[in-house]
Amino acid sequence: MPRIPRARNRLKDTPVVGHKRVLLAAPRGYCAGVDRAVIAVEKALELYGAPVYVRKQIVHNIHVVSELEKKGAIFVEEVDEVPTGSHIVFSAHGVSPAVVTAAADRGLLAIDATCPLVTKVHREAVRFARDDFQILLIGHEGHEEVEGTAGEAPEQTTLVGSPDDADTIEVRDPDKVVWLSQTTLSVDETMETVRRLRARFPNLQDPPSDDICYATQNRQVAIKKVARDSDLVIVVGSANSSNSVRLVEVALEYGAQAAYRVDFASEIKQEWLDGVATVGVTSGASVPDELVHEVLFDLADAGYGDVEEIKTAEEDLLFSLPKELRKDLAGNTDARALGGRVSRPE
Repeated sequence: MPRIPRARNRLKDTPVVGHKRVLLAAPRGYCAGVDRAVIAVEKALELYGAPVYVRKQIVHNIHVVSELEKKGAIFVEEVDEVPTGSHIVFSAHGVSPAVVTAAADRGLLAIDATCPLVTKVHREAVRFARDDFQILLIGHEGHEEVEGTAGEAPEQTTLVGSPDDADTIEVRDPDKVVWLSQTTLSVDETMETVRRLRARFPNLQDPPSDDICYATQNRQVAIKKVARDSDLVIVVGSANSSNSVRLVEVALEYGAQAAYRVDFASEIKQEWLDGVATVGVTSGASVPDELVHEVLFDLADAGYGDVEEIKTAEEDLLFSLPKELRKDLAGNTDARALGGRVSRPE
């Protein structure tokens, strides 16, 4: 595993009561939607050359964004920052129809890297709006995914930001309401929000299938099992990664004595390890595993060289690349076309 260059031997091996060990959660790290989105930017750069523009962060991880910038990607906030006729990639979090229209009006060549599970929620919003339902969208205000989903039916969507919000929102017809959700939320908190909504609106309809993505759920299930035996949990992930932040909250709720989020191993503080025998480690769905390996290397310096993987699920879901990117420069089907992580050459 390639190492991220930086100073070594930061953490010291100090004595504790008991045997030092790491419980490594699995599944962790990249999900199929993130892998697809990152490869989409890489492939666009291969096919069209730099620069390729990306609206917002392709995924919420500062290391991934930095690495793509080095390869020639330019990240922008809105499409009006992109030169006419350029290629633009829409991030894994999705965009509203207004953004698609704005890109087309500027003559941009758009590649949609929206996670297919987010696209599913968009389609649900369109369908329920067409049937004149009021959509109660459970999610975090300002999150790109929420903005994209709400943009499918802005006049019929009401944001529900927390379980407490469920107690106060108003609806125009309690018999024509449905709930949808951001895909990266806490499963437990979302279900509590739904419970409180249904207490007020008994005819509240459910989405056709669960909106919280498989990867978010799997990572939360794994950290629940790890947390109950951990003195400390370290979650690798960026501050704007909703699913990474939720993992810290879930770890604390399910028994970890302390839990912290870090972007890089260098952010681990020596005092976090005081008196700690068991460290749980996981990572959010937009985190490459090399960052987790750096955490394990540093923890080994501090005496936590015994690593046990705690696996609660197998993940084999793969998503095909956007249609524009499925062939290589010679016109042959790319080896990554039907799912990058497994079929990508080492």
